[in-house]
Amino acid sequence: MGKTTGFMEYTREIPADREPLERIGDWDEFHLHLSDDALRTQGARCMDCGIPFCHTGVLISGMASGCPINNLIPEWNDLVYRNLWRQALERLHKTNNFPEFTGRVCPAPCEGSCTLGMIDPAVTIKNIEVSIVERGFDEGWIVPALPPVRTGKKVAVVGSGPAGLSAAAQLNKAGHSVTVYERADLPGGLLMFGIPNMKLDKRKVLLRRIKLMEAEGITFICNVDVGSRDFTVDKIRAEYDAVLLTTGATVPRDLPIEGRGLKGIHFAMDFLTANTRALLDNGVDMISARGRDVIIIGGGDTGTDCVGTSLRHCCATVTQLEIMPRSPDQRASDNPWPEWPKVHKMDYGQEEAAAKFGADPRTYLTTATRFEDDENGHVKAVHTVEVVWEKNEKGQFVPKPVPGTEQNRPAQLVLLAMGFLGPEQSLIDSFGLERDPRSTIKADHGKFATSQLGVFAAGDCRRGQSLVVWAFNEGRGAARECDRYLMGSTELP
Repeated sequence: MGKTTGFMEYTREIPADREPLERIGDWDEFHLHLSDDALRTQGARCMDCGIPFCHTGVLISGMASGCPINNLIPEWNDLVYRNLWRQALERLHKTNNFPEFTGRVCPAPCEGSCTLGMIDPAVTIKNIEVSIVERGFDEGWIVPALPPVRTGKKVAVVGSGPAGLSAAAQLNKAGHSVTVYERADLPGGLLMFGIPNMKLDKRKVLLRRIKLMEAEGITFICNVDVGSRDFTVDKIRAEYDAVLLTTGATVPRDLPIEGRGLKGIHFAMDFLTANTRALLDNGVDMISARGRDVIIIGGGDTGTDCVGTSLRHCCATVTQLEIMPRSPDQRASDNPWPEWPKVHKMDYGQEEAAAKFGADPRTYLTTATRFEDDENGHVKAVHTVEVVWEKNEKGQFVPKPVPGTEQNRPAQLVLLAMGFLGPEQSLIDSFGLERDPRSTIKADHGKFATSQLGVFAAGDCRRGQSLVVWAFNEGRGAARECDRYLMGSTELP
């Protein structure tokens, strides 16, 4: 694939991002783009490696290795190299309903398992992917595609996040009449409210695709809480031939330490959601970081998004506390290829904080012990201590405080970004569904059928907190099995 000797002739090149101090002054996307010639050169680096691990999509050591939706990466890399962009788009859409989303927000496990990555920097898969789909929109190749025949079957998809959108798209292709229910006032779920605009533009990118799906015959109904008195389970079961639950894992992990009830302490998703609402509607109040010392407890993408958002609010300072140790700069011996590389990196938020304040905002092996009151019911400081990870009597590694490392850190805004525990239980109770030991909906991967006939589950509400691309994998798979249930067989991939 690509040029036979391209991997030996060309080096990895990714597009420059906008300068950090420039981009924190607005909410526009910060990624720039390579020229077509440069992209063709990058496509030429794709090796004829025999076994393209980049699109295997398996779990190794609990982490994704390769693309979970099995993108035909070597094929569209080769087509870009040969300047066959429309054919590349057709290949990309065979496996991916929304490459404009994954090309922006996916952490690219495909690149982590790229064969070239064993000896040299990996092929720039993610950048080529988003360039293909944006070329498709620019050229007018992406237009509404209505199914040639309707089956007469009606399917309700509950939740309009990544799993729900991909399921709806596939079920619509199969000819079913699909209605997507969303309790928020806009569709998109995590893509709309959990990911900041500078990573995924809501109007230009997300709503562009939603409008396309509506033109293809999919109905979106917002401000409806399925399972409540307004729209009961009996009502939805009576009106639809099948129901697919894709409600996500939205219960955040809390930090129940002294002072937790003080004002100014928020879950990260509440902070990010309010910010997006304010951007889309100037009349909506947001949780502001302006002029405040901000402490973010937790790492990962959500923590980074809180850093970047706080900077755009013009915070006074920003600190990110991580209880885990700093990752190594290179793969460790127990983290071999093609596993996801657990290596240190500066994400966009940390780059911006370093440019603004002169240092990476992250502090490792540190945890909060209590929140201090300003005597008016508002947080004014976070007390922290350093930790070491040691085995307990059960042989489990647990963090233990290091005496003498206590600190008192000023903070008027604290954001909890420690991940999610699972889905909200009320809807599961309403449907009378069985749970697994993690409190997620019990439904086997590959089948996606719950304990109730005609009810399917996919995405984080079934598998727990995970990547957007795994949600796409599950949404597509659940659509396939739902179609099989409705029709007796399926031609969906």
